[in-house]
This record gives sequence, structure tokens and C-alpha cells, in this order.
Amino acid sequence: MTTPLNERRIANAIRVLAMDAVQKANSGHPGAPMGMADIADVVWREFLNHNPTNPQWPNRDRFVLSNGHGSMLQYALLHLTGYDLSIADLQQFRQLHSKTPGHPELGYAPGIETTTGPLGQGIANAVGFALAEKTLAAQFNKDDLSVVDHFTYCFLGDGCLMEGVSHEACSLAGTLGLGKLVAYYDDNGISIDGEVEGWFSDDTEQRFLAYGWQVLKADGHDADALRAATLEAKAETTKPTLIICKTIIGLGSPNKQGKEDCHGAPLGNDEIALTRQALGWTEEAFVIPADIYAAWDAKDKGAKSEAAWNETFAAYAAKYPTEAAELKRRVSGDLPADFVAQADAYIAEVNAKAETIATRKASQNALQAFGPLLPEILGGSADLAGSNLTLWKGCIGVQDNPAGNYVHYGVREFGMTAIANGVALHGGFIPYVATFLMFMEYARNAVRMSALMKQRVIHVYTHDSIGLGEDGPTHQPVEQIASLRGTPNLNTWRPCDTVEAAISWKSALVRSEGPTALIFSRQNLPFQARTDAQIADVAKGGYVLAKEKGELKAIIIATGSEVSLAMEAYAQLEGVRVVSMPCAEEFVKQDAAYREAVLPANIRARVAVEAAHVDYWWKFVGLDGRVIGMTTYGESAPAKDLYQHFGITTDAVVAAVKEITA
Repeated sequence: MTTPLNERRIANAIRVLAMDAVQKANSGHPGAPMGMADIADVVWREFLNHNPTNPQWPNRDRFVLSNGHGSMLQYALLHLTGYDLSIADLQQFRQLHSKTPGHPELGYAPGIETTTGPLGQGIANAVGFALAEKTLAAQFNKDDLSVVDHFTYCFLGDGCLMEGVSHEACSLAGTLGLGKLVAYYDDNGISIDGEVEGWFSDDTEQRFLAYGWQVLKADGHDADALRAATLEAKAETTKPTLIICKTIIGLGSPNKQGKEDCHGAPLGNDEIALTRQALGWTEEAFVIPADIYAAWDAKDKGAKSEAAWNETFAAYAAKYPTEAAELKRRVSGDLPADFVAQADAYIAEVNAKAETIATRKASQNALQAFGPLLPEILGGSADLAGSNLTLWKGCIGVQDNPAGNYVHYGVREFGMTAIANGVALHGGFIPYVATFLMFMEYARNAVRMSALMKQRVIHVYTHDSIGLGEDGPTHQPVEQIASLRGTPNLNTWRPCDTVEAAISWKSALVRSEGPTALIFSRQNLPFQARTDAQIADVAKGGYVLAKEKGELKAIIIATGSEVSLAMEAYAQLEGVRVVSMPCAEEFVKQDAAYREAVLPANIRARVAVEAAHVDYWWKFVGLDGRVIGMTTYGESAPAKDLYQHFGITTDAVVAAVKEITA
């Protein structure tokens, strides 16, 4: 039987904090926190294994609020259970530089595991957490000692289930049998526009049963039913579980509960006063009684849980010291101490071989070299492994062996990328994911989230230009590289040969503060000879590949497959320098002296050449420079014919240089 609303004092603390904070900010979403308060009460006080005084404890359960607009639910929970998030912080909800932004943001309040807000990605991140937990557990746990053993709990709403990314991620979660993932669906029938039945009439239960999930139903306001459902969910170890919780949005608000009015707007002072009466809550705004704090406080319980795990880990370290040290290293995110030296040795080998091959093949060779050195790599491709060349000889699919290191994501570019973000956030892995560059578009928002959350996710994109040929304009990327380069905190590499490809992989792997996009060609690209000094400069993102003969009069800037065009033009010209710029983001980070040495300010005669949209390059060539590239979509034809047709040729580069130096 459901407890009367005015007797649910512990859960009601969430309701009042949510409505008070939203009212004070005059902005926000009180409906979801008030509707899900009873679910949160059961999950967080009875099941969630966490330690508020050490939010980074490795074996904590992960909690994801996929319907991130309900952020006050999570902030209230963090405050009440004892995290370093004060009442004053809640009073600063949605204000500049507060710990409580409008949506949960990684790195602001302790205990926030991922940034949510773009609906559907939270549940995809949660799938990534569960995948990482299962894989890490299979790699490190022993029959007698388990040191990786935790659940992922996810709250989600109607909006998350309407977003296509939820289908991609949840379908794969069922296939992979992620039994430690428990999702609570806030089935309140309301979205911003009103009652969802007019635009969302799916049979959600049948949908998730079809994915291979366990599906349970519970009254979202009945603690006993929620408890029983959660116990049943945890008992099912081979399937993820969706608990469909029938709830009333904004529960407690006499005039607005059950309506879209409370979804995304403050209740108003008059309605808040009535809600306090309905809840039997007599305290003023932002005042929580001591007995309520005591009921929520998770610090003692969390400290005991962590202490018990520490004992287990100590026993594990005594019996399996090598594995324990390796697990600690991987969870910390540190690379093996000798990795950089080994990577540099490999780059020297690549230079000595001087191969003319496609950079996608050079990428596979780099993976073959680096993969055995880095057991933390968890690769994957969206059904294009044979084209992206992301499989290397040590790859083992997680679908066959949970201790594997490769995920066959299927045709799920968006889901794949959002899951990889969850894997990175979990810790213990460096994920890479791959597709054709054109189909980055499907994954675009998850790529942005990698960058926003500063996660080391490596986005591998092959078939990088009109050079892929006959598949035509639907498959030929034009504007995608510019879009990636325009993304803050994302490094975008487009290497021109085997050496630059190997260096781009090294750069991506050592870069811990954000993601990298690696863009590789389908077609063979000529090897470029370099000195040791030039090889060292590649990592700076831009460098002088060919020094001018005589006095410097013009500069050609190129990337990827077009570097060879620049070099062919160079052979026909005097006073011209070729600058290869595989990663403009790294180049602009260099000091002014280095940038001036590569691109002297007094040389205004500049030509950029790249088989991608021209607009990116004006900032490097100036308005009086020239850019040879694409301004339209491609065509279906062999690559050589396309380059000729679109005027991306050696002759065009030579003519442009002559024109601006005349």
C-alpha cells in the first residue's frame, strides 16, 4: 500500500528542495524530481553503494540521471546523503560558477558521474558504465576474490526513450547481457508539450523484452513495490533490467501535479505554499530537519563499504600483486611508464620502412604496435571493422569473451560513441570507436559530449574525403572536418602518411584531458621523407615539411592526402615552403615563436589545399590567400577523376601560388 504523501517525510525532503531551488532560480524543472522522489528514496538509501566522503572510490555503484533536466533531484540526493554540496550550493542553482548548473555537469558537484541533458545519452553512458564494469571484472577478478563488482543505476524519462540513441544503446546492452545495469523509467506520461500519448504510444515493455532485457513494473510511489522490483533486478545477472515506474509528475503540487505546467517552470510561491501543506512540511525554504538529515546520511555506511572493499583489495594485492598494481594503474588513467619510449621507437621503425600505404592501414599498423602495450584499450567499430581497419591481431570480441578488448557495436554510430563516453568515464579503459568520417554526423552530439566532459575517447574516422570515390556524395565527407575542428577541446588529426599516422595515435593516447579525432584515408598516400627534427615537430600539429629553395615567397599548407599535391607543386616552384598541418589544434597551442617560425607573419602569399570544405582555412591564409578544396558536395566516380573534376590538383596549387606571387 502506498504511504500517504504527508507521511513520506524522507522522500519529501527532495520535493521541497527541488521546488525551492527552482523557484529561487526562477528557472528549472521541478516536475521530475518531485515525481521520482520516492524511487530515489528507495534506490539511494537502500541500494546504492557509495561513499559521500570519497566520491571516486573505484568500486562504487554508478548513478546516472539520464533525464538531466531533473538535476535538482540529483543535487538534493548528493546534499542529503553527505557529499560536499551545501545548502548554499543548492541556493545557487543555475547561477554562474555554482556547483549546481542547470543540468548535471561532470566536474562541478562531487558525485556527478556524467554530464546529462541531451536526452538519451545518459542511458547510453550507463550502458558504457555497465560494459566497462563487466569487462574490467572479467579481466581482473579471480575465483576467490572480486575487486570489481558494482551496479549501474540509471533514471530515465519518456524523452530519453523517444530519442533514437536509447534504442541503439539498449539494444546492444541486451545483446551483451549487461546484468548489472538497472534502469528506472519515470513513466509519467508528460513531456514539455503535454500528454505524450499523442506522440509516444510505444509499448515500452515489449520493446525492452525484444532487446533481451528483464522488464518489471512498479508503482513509482510505493516503496515496497520499488524495493521488491530492485531486488528482482539485482538477482537477474544475465540481463539488464528496466523497471517501469508509473509516477505522477510534480507529485505534491495540488494544482500542477500530473500536468506539463510543472515540467519546466517554477511552481510559483502560492503553489509552493499549498504544496508544503499537502506534504505536511512546515519548515521554511531550504530548511531540512535534523532527523531527515540523519535518515539520509550515507557517510558512515559508505565508509564501512569502502573499508570492506579495501580489505578485499589488500588480500587481492597480497595474492595477485601484479594484477593489483596493473588495476591501480589503469584506474588512475596513467599509461605504462615505458609507453612513450616504445611509441617513439615504433615511430622510428615506421620512418625507416618508408611505406606508401593508406593511412587507415597505417592506423591499423599503429594499433598492432600499441595494442599489446596497452591492455586498457577497448576498441570498436560501427560494423565497419574491415573497412576502418580497427581490428588488430590481439583483438578479442567482448560478445564471446567478457574479458575481451573489442566491441562490435553494429550499425549504431551515435550509441557507440555515447557508450564509449561511459566507458571512459568509468575508468580503467581508453576506448576507441570507428566509422566512416561521413557517419560521424550520426554520432555528432556524443563527440561533442566527449569534448565537453574532457574524456580520453579516440574517434577513428576513415574514408576521409572525395577520395573514397564511387560511393558518391552520400558517403563523401565535405564539411565534417571543419565541424570537428570547430569543436572546443577536440584534437582533430588528418595525417599525410605512415609517420604522421603513428604520431597521431601516440598523441591521442597520451592526451588525457580530452578526446581526439583521427582521420584516415582509404587510398594509398606517398611516404614523405623527414629528418629527426621534423619527426619531433609533427606532434606540434604543424611543421615545415619542405624548406623553401632560395628566398621565401609563398607558403603552401596542406593536410592528409593533399600533402602529396603540395609536394608535387613544390617541386615545380622556387621560394615556396610546404607546411604539413595534421592537427591545427595542437599547432595553435604552440608558443608564438614556433608558430612564427613555421608561418612567418610577413609572408602573406599563402595557399591551403585540403579535399574538404574551404572555409576552415581562411584564418591561416588570410583574405588575400587562396584555398583549394570543396565548396559543394561530391560526385560518384573514381577518386582520380573526382580530384580532377573539383580542381584539387597539383596544377591548381601551382597556379594559385603563381597568381598570388605575381
